[in-house]
Amino acid sequence: MQLGWLQTFIAVYECGSFTKAAQRLGITQPAVTQHIRSLEKILGQDLFDRTPQGADPTEEGQILASETKEAISDLDRTISRRLGTTIGDRPLRLGGPAALMSERVLPSLAHLTSDGLDIAISLDTSSNILEDLKASTVDMAISSIQPRCRGIESTPLNDEDLILVASRELAGTLPPGMLEVDGARALEKLPMVTNGESEPITRHYWQTVFDSTPPARPALVVSDMRAVKAAAVASVGMAVLPFFLCADALSGDDLVVLLEPEVPPITTFYLATRPGTLNDPAIARFHDHLLTTAKAW
Repeated sequence: MQLGWLQTFIAVYECGSFTKAAQRLGITQPAVTQHIRSLEKILGQDLFDRTPQGADPTEEGQILASETKEAISDLDRTISRRLGTTIGDRPLRLGGPAALMSERVLPSLAHLTSDGLDIAISLDTSSNILEDLKASTVDMAISSIQPRCRGIESTPLNDEDLILVASRELAGTLPPGMLEVDGARALEKLPMVTNGESEPITRHYWQTVFDSTPPARPALVVSDMRAVKAAAVASVGMAVLPFFLCADALSGDDLVVLLEPEVPPITTFYLATRPGTLNDPAIARFHDHLLTTAKAW
């Protein structure tokens, strides 16, 4: 049995006509007829008596409608809310990296949600979120990768300092002053923790600060940058992280900065949309809100 057959059945039941049900569902009358016949065949019962005036439910049809109408209506509302073509039909959909969304974006949304704006958040890597944006499954994307493809427009959202951190215990295994003298070579024996999002920023840090490449094989790779921080706190390894993610751990002495270059490397996050998206007032409002809020991050 297909769910669409039950949706068609409810439409015919409520409209009292195959023709009106077809108009309501946006399909042809023969398709409505086929759906009802298929449902009747699988149930082994007639559900409607065809009359010149339309379609009257049989006793079996009345029973089926009473048992399924509420559930099908709830499902239709959910589909309309989540997959509708306009913002008024569903939440505004924003995607971005889990760490930034959790630490920066989500705390800034109270004003919008209290004003009645519904928001759905997707958490994934920047590359996957940009693919979702191209596929129109999100309305806006925050990415640590600058989009360079047709069909996506982007605006710099904010810059975050990158810092090399480790637990105090792990940092204590380095002889005093060795890092300042030997640079990257002093770190060769320290394990490294990364994830798919943080590997590019680790390479960027090593290239900018040490003019070299980072250790070829991280000791630990995890799927969430917040887990990278947790592993660093637990002395699993050193890590390159954006400052916003480890500020609390630094102030609480759970992590220490291994090196403070005169000009710290940065990572830039971009706010990306599809062309024409900002014509929607709700998306434009959210876009402006994020750009304004990010100035204080």
